[in-house]
Amino acid sequence: MSQSLAKIYIHLVFSTKGRTDTIPKGYLPEVHAYVAEIFNNHGSPAIQVGGTANHVHILFLLGKQANLSEIVRTVKSSTTRWINEKTGSPFHHFAWQDGYGAFSVSNSHVDAVAAYIKGQEEHHKKVTFQDEFRKICQLYNAGLDERYAWD
Repeated sequence: MSQSLAKIYIHLVFSTKGRTDTIPKGYLPEVHAYVAEIFNNHGSPAIQVGGTANHVHILFLLGKQANLSEIVRTVKSSTTRWINEKTGSPFHHFAWQDGYGAFSVSNSHVDAVAAYIKGQEEHHKKVTFQDEFRKICQLYNAGLDERYAWD
């Protein structure tokens, strides 16, 4: 086959350092738009970005030339730098946690995952980030090790 084809949807989740509520609600749309821009500029189009003051969810299409760990490293370092350099920023020594969760999404579930990400604010009125992440890991049989999950 002389043509290379790929369509790999990823649901990426990571939190702020220590899961602190570091991102004020009023800044979330700007942070999410910046995150989407980074993915788009790296050939991995963001479909939906959302989250709360202490974590982010990104549904994106992994580009054929993209390396998952490199794009995660890029988005974390770029957003950290951008947030910390903002003039008049309410963020003080902002940082993301070291790890992340990346989960494949079938084409038939893209709309449902996008809707789930859009509804994060409402969802987290009832469920903590830790419980949410545990459930996602259980659904994917991802083998979450609690000793390292919450540092």
